Parts: sequence; C-alpha cells; structure tokens
Amino acid sequence: MRMTIKVLFVLSAGQLLLACSSTLPPAAPGLTRVSSGILPPPTRADLASSTESYLLGAYDEIRIDVFGIPALSNQSVQIDTSGRISFPLAGTVEVAGKTPKEVAELLQSRLRVAYVRNPQVTVNLTKIVSQIVTVEGEVREPGIYPVFTNMTLLKAVASAKGTTEFSKLDDVVVFRTVNGKSYAALYNLRSIRNGGYQDPRIYSGDVVMVGESRGRRLFKDFLQIAPLLSTPIIVALQN
Repeated sequence: MRMTIKVLFVLSAGQLLLACSSTLPPAAPGLTRVSSGILPPPTRADLASSTESYLLGAYDEIRIDVFGIPALSNQSVQIDTSGRISFPLAGTVEVAGKTPKEVAELLQSRLRVAYVRNPQVTVNLTKIVSQIVTVEGEVREPGIYPVFTNMTLLKAVASAKGTTEFSKLDDVVVFRTVNGKSYAALYNLRSIRNGGYQDPRIYSGDVVMVGESRGRRLFKDFLQIAPLLSTPIIVALQN
C-alpha cells in the first residue's frame, strides 16, 4: 500500500513538472511573452544581415576579379564608412546591405555601361568587420566576435573559447532588436547540446550573456512558477 502511494506521488509530481514546462505563466510587467517560443530573426533593414547570406557593411574588405582583364582583377577594396567602394570604370558604388553576389551583378552592369564586353565579375569577402556579436559573462574570453554564415548560439559561445568550469549553462540570455523592438530569450546550453531543442541562430548585433544574473532577472517571474522549463522563454521588452 505504501509503495502504491509512493508511485502515485511520483507520477503526480512528474505530471505537474510536465505541465509547468509546457505552460508558461502570464507575462511580468513590462514583458510580453512570445508564444511561438522562437526568437524572431532580424529584418534586412535591422542590421544588414539575412538568414541566408552575409550582407556587406562599412569597413568590410572584398576582393574583386573581372575574368580576362588582369588590370581589373585581384582588386582588394575596403568599404568606406558610408558603405561605398570605388572601382575602375564603375566609379563609386553603393554596396552596404548587399551580398557579394549582388555587388558582382551591380559591377557587371556598370562595366557594360563603360563598354566592357560581357564582363564576368566575382566578389569575395576577405575580411568581416561590420557584422559582430557580443558574448559576455561566464565564457573564457568575453568580447566582440565576427558573425559568420549560419552562426548559432553554441558557435557564438565557442568563438569566446567556450564556457568555464563554473558557468551556469541553464542561464544564457540572448538580446536582439527586431524592427526597433527589443527581445530577450533564455536558453539552456545543456539542453541544446543534449538535443532537447534546436540550437538557435545568432545574428549581427545580438548580445549573448552567459550566467549573468542581470539577464536572468528578466525571467524571474516565469522561473518561480516553472523552474524546469524544457523550452526557451522568449519575451518582448517594453521600449
């Protein structure tokens, strides 16, 4: 009889935890819960970054080659503060917010106007400066790191040489601005590593805080009611 009661108690406790993990409490004052559980990606206008390819920005460096024309090939060019480059026969070209492929197509168009027959242009990114992520808190080397294509949260933390022996893996907050609105997302690195849920994408302009109580304080009301959440908590902040 005692064993039966004990089993029922364990089952009831497990069901309670499961309910807590799948049902978030009401949003705290100043916060709006994002029901999808997914941190919205930034728009193209937010930070010159996209979900599929890198968009160029100020101070990035590119190499331009025009097939069959040595004088216009192997040209190393740095984008200036206004997002422009200067290229022979093409003049001044706006390149910020464009992909290398789009820049190549734009240069081909300009060169045709300059009477270059069937120009074939390739543009390669050689140095990333404009697109960065900030990684703070309990990592080995906090700092600012370049964002590469398809960067994820685990890769961003790895860029900072990984977590420390005492890092709070269940206390990782990502801050992001989308269409002028601020968001914060609480993740558990251990759950991501164990396949509990997908490793989220990281974009230029994101701030990642590992094991910092000031970030986790945003979620205290949620965590008091459901401390064992099995999915990320995403909230929109009042601006």
